[in-house]
Amino acid sequence: MRKSNYDKQPSTHIDGSVIRGWDAILSTLSQAWADAPVWAIDLYTGTYEEDFLEAFARTGRKVIDTRSLMRPEEELRQLTERFMTDDVLFGYMSNVRLEEYWPPQLPLGGETDPLTPFWGSEPVVIVGTGAAFVAQQYSMVPVAYADMARWEIQQRFRRHEVKALGIDNREDSPSVQYKRGYFNDWNIIDHYKDELMQSGRISFWIDTNQRDDPKMITDAQLRQGLERTAHSPFRVVPFFDPAPWGGQWMKEVCDLSREEANYGWCFDCVPEENSLYLEADGVLFELPSQDVVLAHSRELLGQQVWARFGKSFPIRFDFLDTMQGGNLSLQVHPTNEFAQREFGLPYTQDESYYLLDAADNAVVYLGLKEGIDRVQMIEDLRAAQRGEISFDAEKYVNKLPAKKHDHYLIPAGTIHCSGHDSMVLEISSTPSIFTFKLWDWNRLGLDGKPRPINVERGKHVIQWERTTPFVMSEIANHFEVLRDEDGIKEERTGLHPNEFIETRRHTFSRPVEHNTDGGVNVLNLVDGEAALIESPEGKFAPFEVHYAETFIIPACIGRYTIKPLGGECMTIKASIRQSCR
Repeated sequence: MRKSNYDKQPSTHIDGSVIRGWDAILSTLSQAWADAPVWAIDLYTGTYEEDFLEAFARTGRKVIDTRSLMRPEEELRQLTERFMTDDVLFGYMSNVRLEEYWPPQLPLGGETDPLTPFWGSEPVVIVGTGAAFVAQQYSMVPVAYADMARWEIQQRFRRHEVKALGIDNREDSPSVQYKRGYFNDWNIIDHYKDELMQSGRISFWIDTNQRDDPKMITDAQLRQGLERTAHSPFRVVPFFDPAPWGGQWMKEVCDLSREEANYGWCFDCVPEENSLYLEADGVLFELPSQDVVLAHSRELLGQQVWARFGKSFPIRFDFLDTMQGGNLSLQVHPTNEFAQREFGLPYTQDESYYLLDAADNAVVYLGLKEGIDRVQMIEDLRAAQRGEISFDAEKYVNKLPAKKHDHYLIPAGTIHCSGHDSMVLEISSTPSIFTFKLWDWNRLGLDGKPRPINVERGKHVIQWERTTPFVMSEIANHFEVLRDEDGIKEERTGLHPNEFIETRRHTFSRPVEHNTDGGVNVLNLVDGEAALIESPEGKFAPFEVHYAETFIIPACIGRYTIKPLGGECMTIKASIRQSCR
C-alpha cells in the first residue's frame, strides 16, 4: 500500500465568477428579470424544495409550488405502479413523461388558473420540478434550473429528507427510494432536462448540493464548462462509501477520513452517478456529470457509440476495497435477455476485476467447479438464505489465488466474488444495481439487517457450463501481447468476446501514442506516480493524472499521448469494440 496524490476534486475551469448565497442569488435574479411578471425556478428531484420556497418568498412575489398543481398522489402512484413492482430492489424502466404528472387539461390562463389573479398585477414565481413546463404557455418566462447530483440525492434518501417526483415517500427504506429514482424519476427528469437544455430557455443554473452554500452561474458559463470538458481529458468527481465488506486501502492511498470504519466503494467513473465540478476563481460549482453526456454526447462518445447507446455513457470504472475487509457477496449478473425482459434494460452489467493491489492471501471466486450438482447447489443456497446452513462456496465455486495486476473477466451469468484483502478496479458496462446476491457469508448490512438475496432470480441466469476449464482458458488472466518494444509493452486483456468492452494494458517508460479511433476511451493509471496526457495537434492543454485516478478521453480528441512522469507507468484502457459500434 502506498500514498498517492489522488485528486478528489478534479474540475474544469470556466470564466467569470460564481454567485454565492441566497441573498446574492435573489438579488441577481431580481435585477436580471426585473421586467418579467412570471419566473420559473425548476428543480431536479432530490433538492430541498422547502429551501427554494422559503428563499423565493423573500422576493415579494407570489410563490406557486408545482406540487400543488400535480395530479393527486394516489393517481401518480397508480401511474407508476407497474414500473415500481413489489420487489424491494428491482423495478422496470419507466416510459412515463413529466407532462403526465399534471392533469390532461392544466387550466393555464383560465379562471381556475392559480396564476391568473396575479398575471399583470402581482408578480409570480413558480418553484418546483416542472416549473418551466407549467410556465411554458406564458411568453418570455425566464428559467433557472437547480440541478442535483445523484450521489447527493442518495445521501438524502438515507436520511429520509427528500420527496420523490410528485410523491412523498420519505418514510420508505432508502433502497425503495433509490428504486423509484432509478426506474422512474431520474429517467423522466433527465429526458425533460435534456429537452429543456436544448430549448435554450434556461438563463441560470443553481447548485444546492451543499445545502448551506447555494451557488449560481449563468447558462453561458455552464455551456462553456461542458464544451471545454467534452473536448479535453477530464475526470468526474469520485465519491466513496463504506460497505459491509469494506477495507482500508483507499483510506491511505486516496487520503480519506481515518474516522470511518472502512471504505468499500469508490465510484471513480460512473457519469450517471458522479458529479462534475466547474471552477471559477477557486470556487467549485457542482452538477451531474451526466449533463456533459446529454449536451455533448456525439463529441464525447463518438458517432458510432452514440448511435448504439444514445445519451448513455456505457463504460463504468469503480473500486472495490476489501483490504483488511471481507468477501463481497457471491453473486451473478443477469444475461441481456433476462435484463431486457424483466427490467426493460437495453443491456446488462458485464464486468471484470482488475487487481490494483492484493495481499498474499487474496483470492477471487470465479465460475463453477466441474461435476457439481446444480439442483443441490440451489437447494443449499435456499437453505442458507433461510438461515439453516452456511453455504459451502468452495464446494461449488472455483477459488483462485489473486495477485496484483491480474485481470479476471466476468461475462453476465458467471458466478463470481472478490475475496478479502484485494483492491479491485471493476471495469464494466454501466447498469448499476443489477447484481443478484446468492450468498452473503452470514453477514448483515450496514443497517444491521440481512441484505436482499436473489437465489430465485439468480438460478435463471447462471450459465452452468462456465466451469473450471472455461474459467482457465477464457476468463482468468487472458492476456495477449500485441507489441513489445523498447520502453512500451501493449497487451490485450479482454474483455470476453461476449462483452462489448475492449481493454488494453500499456506498460511504458517513454511516451506512448493512443488514438480514440472515434470512440470514447476510459483509462486508469494502475501503476506509476503520475503521467501527462498531451495532444500532438495541441487540441487541449497538457493534463496530469496520478496513481489510481480514472480519466476520460472524449472520442473527438483522436490522437493523444501519455508520457510517464518519474518512472515506469502502467495504464488500463477501456473502449467500445469496433464490432459493437
